[in-house]
Amino acid sequence: MIRDLTEALGGFLRTFGALQLFFMRLLAESPRVLMRPRLVSKQIFNTGALSLVLIMVCGFFVGAVIGLQGFSNLSTFASEDLLGFLSAMALIKEMGPVITALLFAGRAGTALASEIGLMRTTDQLSAMEMMAIDPVVRVAVPRFLGGALSMPFLVAIFTSVGILGAYVVGVPLMGVDSGAFWAQMQDGVAPADVYEGIIKSIVFGVAASLIAVWEGYNAIPTAEGVGRATTRTVVITAVTVLIFDFMITAVAIS
Repeated sequence: MIRDLTEALGGFLRTFGALQLFFMRLLAESPRVLMRPRLVSKQIFNTGALSLVLIMVCGFFVGAVIGLQGFSNLSTFASEDLLGFLSAMALIKEMGPVITALLFAGRAGTALASEIGLMRTTDQLSAMEMMAIDPVVRVAVPRFLGGALSMPFLVAIFTSVGILGAYVVGVPLMGVDSGAFWAQMQDGVAPADVYEGIIKSIVFGVAASLIAVWEGYNAIPTAEGVGRATTRTVVITAVTVLIFDFMITAVAIS
C-alpha cells in the first residue's frame, strides 16, 4: 500500500510539474501569437461567442432562482427590499464566476480537448512538426488565449443576465419595490466585491483553458484516449475551480 501511494504521489508530482512547464511555455509564446490576431479572434468566437446562448439562459434562471429563494428567506425578516443587494452579491462574488467556469468547461473546454485530441489521434500535430511548424504555437496557444480572454466577458454577461432574472422575479412577480431593489444594490455592493469577481473570472478562465488544452494535447491517440481526455477536462476543471474559489475568497475576507 505504501508503495502504491508513493508511486501515485510521484506520478501526480510529475504530471503537475509537466503542466507547469507547459503553462510557462504557453505564456512565453503568447506575445508571438498575439501578433496574429486572426488566430486568437477565431478561438474567441469558438469558445466565447458560441457559448453565449448557454450562458445567458443559465444566467437568467440562476438569477430567477436566487430571486425566489432570497425573497422567501428575506420575507421572514421583513427585509424584502434587500433582494437586490443579496442577488448582486451572490452573483458577482460567487455564483457568476463559478457557474460560468463550470459551464465553460462543459461546453468550450470539452470542445477544445476533443479537437486537439483528435488532431493528435490523426497525426496532424506530428505532421506540423514534420513541416517545422510548432504545434504549441499554432494550435495550443491560440486556443488557450481564446478561452482565457473569453471567460471574463462570459462572467460579466452571466452576472448581468442573472441580476435581470432576479429583478424579473422579485419586482413584477413578488412585488418588491423597483427603486429599493436597485438602490440597495448600488449602496451595498462595493468596488472590492466587483474586483473579487473579476479576479475570479480571470483565474478561472486561465485554469479552465489550460486544463482543456493540456488534456487535449497530451491525449492518448485513440478514440478511448480522446474520450478520457474530454472527461478529465470537465472533472479536473470543476475541482480546480472550486479550490481556487475557496483560496481567493479566503484571501479576500482576511
